[in-house]
Amino acid sequence: MSGRATTASGSAAQGATTNPWLIAVLVAVATFMEVLDTTIANVALPYIAGGMGVSEDEASWVVTTYLVSNAIILTASSFLARRFGRKAFFLTCLALFTVSSVLCGFAWNLQSLLLFRILQGLGGGGMVPVSQSILADSFPPAKRGQAFALFGVAVVVAPVVGPTLGGWLSDNLSWHWCFLINGPVGVIAIGLIALVLKESEAAIAERRRLIAAGHSFDIIGFVLVATFLGALELMLDRGLEDDWFSSHFIVAVAVICATAFVLMIPWEMSRKNPMIDVRMVGSRQFGASFLVMLATGMILLATTQLLPQMVQQNFGYTATWAGLVLSPGGLVTMLMMFVVGRLSGKVQPKYMIIAGALVVAAAMYDLTRVYADVGFWFFASSRMLLGIGLPLIFLSIMAASYDGIPPDKTDQASALINAARNTGGSIGVSLAANVLQHREQFHQVRLVEHALPSSSQYQDTLHQMTNYFAAHGASLAQAQSQAIAWIGQTVQAQAALLAYIDVYWVLMLVSLCAVPLALSLRNVKPGAAPAMAH
Repeated sequence: MSGRATTASGSAAQGATTNPWLIAVLVAVATFMEVLDTTIANVALPYIAGGMGVSEDEASWVVTTYLVSNAIILTASSFLARRFGRKAFFLTCLALFTVSSVLCGFAWNLQSLLLFRILQGLGGGGMVPVSQSILADSFPPAKRGQAFALFGVAVVVAPVVGPTLGGWLSDNLSWHWCFLINGPVGVIAIGLIALVLKESEAAIAERRRLIAAGHSFDIIGFVLVATFLGALELMLDRGLEDDWFSSHFIVAVAVICATAFVLMIPWEMSRKNPMIDVRMVGSRQFGASFLVMLATGMILLATTQLLPQMVQQNFGYTATWAGLVLSPGGLVTMLMMFVVGRLSGKVQPKYMIIAGALVVAAAMYDLTRVYADVGFWFFASSRMLLGIGLPLIFLSIMAASYDGIPPDKTDQASALINAARNTGGSIGVSLAANVLQHREQFHQVRLVEHALPSSSQYQDTLHQMTNYFAAHGASLAQAQSQAIAWIGQTVQAQAALLAYIDVYWVLMLVSLCAVPLALSLRNVKPGAAPAMAH
């Protein structure tokens, strides 16, 4: 950690007249709104499709466009924040996010909704990395761990709240309120942040230095990075629905993604002021932190989408109860964030990452024990166990990743770590969906082998179920048809449940991959790591 960075930032924080916790709450609320919108629209897609007279497949572009535009702006946010000032850039992003959210709520057709979602993603994507810098500027070094804990609550809990809130708003009001709700909150946040947030002296000096040095925007690097990340997000989000490489569209997107990546590496390595510092990602400390955050994003988003889907499809839960399954885990996560925030200055990040990864792996293993008759608290307790593990990883990555990064690179480090979380989330959702589909087909084939009409077990089951339906008023012919249909549905339900179990095994292995990566991290000076995030 740079002593100069710590001193400048620390003095700025300590000399501030505004209560830093007020700034932290306001920034966390703005970040919460942005991250919330990555999942809040998912459960509203059927309502959006019905309201606009389009298919659910077409409506799913509402999620895709947000993720793609979010990924595109992330890498540019570090330069723009340093060039125009963090406060000005943050407020501009928040204003764009708020206005476009309201416009989404009043969209008159799918095309206008997608345009406003792109603008919303651009505004939201710029806020999150700058939020970390603002927090570090506002707090003295000793308090930064707790400040980042509050930020962590927003980032980790918001995806959990999204499906629950989106389902409730869609069921009880309308899908429009999934977006309109951001309007009043955003306006209040803009007014208060404009009043209380002060730019630190270090940030002002950095901006003047950039202007004096004539640092220009790496437009070619930005185009290459944005094309690579945008195409990757697009491919991951649409791949399964479009049957992957059987689709000419997916093939074209994959070629564009690969070409942009191949051109991006030599271009960025040869720039004096690159859009992303490839060498930073290639370093042991930051590179390992980047990969751990990628895995964390995979598990957070994949389980947030997978668990409600499973309990609705296989256990008959309503959308509201499916969201409530996640709620106890969200509460545990909030509490653990502040516990980990206090531990962050006393325990090495790599040890907390290892502990967190093992707890997350245990939570995934717990879900592999699911069977048809388990109740609400089986799922809720597994989610609570996950809520213990994720904060241990999340905050520790933030401490470890900034270690050794020069002060002028910390905004870029923040953007890259957030890009890893977003991209990891898309990879996790795509991986889970693909494993689920292919393993469900596999298990269905294997189960059908044991449900042959010539087998005695099949005939016994058919006879019992025919008698059951006949006893409930069906004719003999109807009862036999209903019994055959029931056997088919039971086979499908069992195949789906076995496929979900396979997904949880895969996610358990993903979480265990964080253990060797954490062991490769060097020790961080207690309390110093977050000081660089300014």
